[in-house]
Amino acid sequence: MTDIAPPPETAAAPAPKKSGMIRSSMIYSALTLVSRFMGLARDLVVTARLGASATFAADAYNTALMFPNLFRRIFAEGAFAAAFVPAYSKALETDGEDKADELAADAMATLAAATIVITVVAQLAMPWLMYLISPGFAAEPAKFKLAVTLTQISMPYLPCMAIVAHLSGVLNARGRFVLSAGAPVLLNLIMLIAIWPQKNSHDAAYAASWAILAAGVAQAGLLTWGVNKSGAKVHWRLPRLTPEIKTLLSLAVPGAIAASASQVNVFVSTVLASHVNGARSWLATADRLYQLPLGLVGVAIGVALLPRLSRAVQAKDGGEAQAAMDQAVVFAMALTLPAATALVAMPDFLIDGLFRRGEFNAFDVRSTAAVLLFYGLATPAFVLLRVLSPGFFARGDTKSPMRFALISVAVNVILGIALFYVIGVPGIAAATAVASWANVGQMIFTLGKRGDYWPSAKAWGKLIRVLAASVVLGVMLATVQAFRPVVEAPLAGVHLAGIGAKEIAVLGTCALAALVYPALLLAFGGVTMAEARAALRRKGKAG
Repeated sequence: MTDIAPPPETAAAPAPKKSGMIRSSMIYSALTLVSRFMGLARDLVVTARLGASATFAADAYNTALMFPNLFRRIFAEGAFAAAFVPAYSKALETDGEDKADELAADAMATLAAATIVITVVAQLAMPWLMYLISPGFAAEPAKFKLAVTLTQISMPYLPCMAIVAHLSGVLNARGRFVLSAGAPVLLNLIMLIAIWPQKNSHDAAYAASWAILAAGVAQAGLLTWGVNKSGAKVHWRLPRLTPEIKTLLSLAVPGAIAASASQVNVFVSTVLASHVNGARSWLATADRLYQLPLGLVGVAIGVALLPRLSRAVQAKDGGEAQAAMDQAVVFAMALTLPAATALVAMPDFLIDGLFRRGEFNAFDVRSTAAVLLFYGLATPAFVLLRVLSPGFFARGDTKSPMRFALISVAVNVILGIALFYVIGVPGIAAATAVASWANVGQMIFTLGKRGDYWPSAKAWGKLIRVLAASVVLGVMLATVQAFRPVVEAPLAGVHLAGIGAKEIAVLGTCALAALVYPALLLAFGGVTMAEARAALRRKGKAG
């Protein structure tokens, strides 16, 4: 794949070959891997500078980061990825590039105008909105004021990232994934540069918030350049409510709710967490670890699957649609279940080894690990939501996922409030896990009932084998955590590049698991050598 090579001006963009979905996912995942690990490095510095329960700056900063991201995932990534990508892919196939790019330009103008209005209103109303999103902060006036100011600073990140998400859809529909996957690297790099020199939590929180805004502008500029270099003619214009945009909006409104169910659940969780000092930071730290497999696998496969599935549905090719979904589900679980297993089997080991330093203390470690365990149980559900959603969106159905999302939110709110008062902050994560699995159940049952998709017997067999390999891995990792002092004893006094025994032990354990799991997967038959070679083989210029 040549990411910036312009296609012929008048021909419709060539469709990737059937074998290209996994390769496209792997390209996206490889670049996302760089971004996620840079994000982890960013969060290691953030937690060391800001802490969690020891200061209130950390919760204020996490609010500033959460609020624009919530709207971004609802209105930009969720709604327009669900509605725009199939429409743009169809236009490329049937109407040619000029008509498709005109649709993209009108959609971008509409999206930018809507998010700018949301941003301005939110900034003006932020002192009142903070009572809604963080009611617990009101008990600490200094914390409340800092959260309001930092969120006002970061809020313009929303329109920037709406443009980034939209232009990413244009590139992805054309089979170009490099820039859309690599753009988040800028956010992490800019934030690291801003936070690293800071000496106290207050200054670090301000630096981080301004860095969020600067990164949004940089990412929007990068994607604009990338789209222009690809040959697409997506130019700025005033918003127009054309028939195509009205159709897009009618799909995007329910899609905004459906594709962001997990984000609404996270929002409910943060409202409850605002009543416990440090809780929002514990949730954010645990969120970083489960977002790693979600970003690498769920988002990557969802991005690559939707255009392929949309083409299959348009062509009425049921066999191709079934094969695409089977391949996506098995591939997603083969990569997600071992990661989820690690989060469940050794949460204390992971959090302590990676994050305990500076202002992030032992109490924060225990509290975050308790949350991470439940998020680990939910991780396969988070990924399956990304993989199953295209089964509806590719057929123009955004209302069914919206209905499922509303039920999921209701489950999360009721359980979250109940469990919060029974087991504390971990109950918030437990409720999110139950609600996410409830959403997955509704999706797969409905797809099966309609005859649109149900895993084939071969897919079920592979899923059982993948699960067996992951269980064996989990037993191994749980044993390592149980005998952690024995594991770390030989490393006592060792320091490499500023990291000590606990960091080396946890990184070494993860590296060992990464070597053992593929062998287990092959031994159990979850993936065969032929399938592994086929996934890695590059044919033509697809992907």
